[in-house]
Order: sequence, then structure tokens, then C-alpha cells
Amino acid sequence: MSETDQPIKSPCIEVCALDDHNVCIGCYRTADEIIDWFAASDERKRVILEAVHRRRTASS
Repeated sequence: MSETDQPIKSPCIEVCALDDHNVCIGCYRTADEIIDWFAASDERKRVILEAVHRRRTASS
């Protein structure tokens, strides 16, 4: 099985709390992205993960 065939793993680290900007302090997803994740296509999940990466990098 190639890497692209594997399910895309959620960035959740089970530290679930939203900050003042409605972004989880654990995984850096917005509340809408967290809700969307369960029904999202792989392409949508990749978009969410890119946004997560940008938020995490900006907060460092």
C-alpha cells in the first residue's frame, strides 16, 4: 500500500479546547474544520492539514 492509499490521519492530539479565535489549542483546526473532518474527502483533509501547518508555524 502506497502512502497515498493510506487514510489521512487526523491531527487531533486529544487536547480539545478552542481559543478566542475558535481554533483548537491542541490540533490547530477551527471548530468548522473539526466538524468537517469526519465527512471530508481526502482532498479537503489535505487542505485542512495545510491550514493547520500554517497556523502552527505562525504560533511558534
